[in-house]
Amino acid sequence: MMGMKKRGGSSVNKLVAWVRMQPLKMKMLFVIILMISSLAFLRGFVKNYNKLFVVSESVHAIGIFALVYKLNTLKTCSGLSLQTQELTAIVMVVRTLCSFEIGHNIHTFLDMAALVSTAWVIYMMRCKLYVSYNEHLDKTPKSYLLVPCAIMAILVHPNSSFPLYTKLMWAFSVYLEAIVVIPQLRMMQRTQMIEPFTALYVFALGMSRFFGAAYWILRHRNWQSLGESTTGMTHGFKVYRVEV
Repeated sequence: MMGMKKRGGSSVNKLVAWVRMQPLKMKMLFVIILMISSLAFLRGFVKNYNKLFVVSESVHAIGIFALVYKLNTLKTCSGLSLQTQELTAIVMVVRTLCSFEIGHNIHTFLDMAALVSTAWVIYMMRCKLYVSYNEHLDKTPKSYLLVPCAIMAILVHPNSSFPLYTKLMWAFSVYLEAIVVIPQLRMMQRTQMIEPFTALYVFALGMSRFFGAAYWILRHRNWQSLGESTTGMTHGFKVYRVEV
């Protein structure tokens, strides 16, 4: 039994080492293949796509809890990107504002919970633990992310009966949410050091974005196959089709 475990572990290590030796383009191809395969798996085995959204928010909550523990117990925000936290707060504020026009549902509750926890993290980083914040390494300008997302929202936004400003705000929040992790990744690249709780947060954020993207992609495909109307109601969730 021990010999089998060692051989299995050795095979995994060889595979990991082989992947690391591949050029960046090959690694990106592997990631794309893995994501497509994961989407196919989810489409085949998950019947209620709303569960993917709940999983997305739950994984995000785990990442937030890791940050709360780090800030509250270790009393340091070293390695954390304040830019990512503030951009995340912008996403949640915009989405919460949209809920006043779209309607309150489970999405609204989860977004508000994420907004409160993110606001607490920002407060701790700016006021209580600012001396440990690596500001000189967190140099990604917010405008580099905000402006392209605003342009994308103008060009591609939901085709629904809601006011134009609501559709633009909702699209803007979706695009920005997909890339808020970039300043954190850039900061980790500059520090050349991955702190465990920060790594857990980034991993949770990445998984959350994957499940969130899977939710919207599979939901959109489901609309196309069923020919549903622009707005759908399923098990208490309200979702909106994006016409590209």
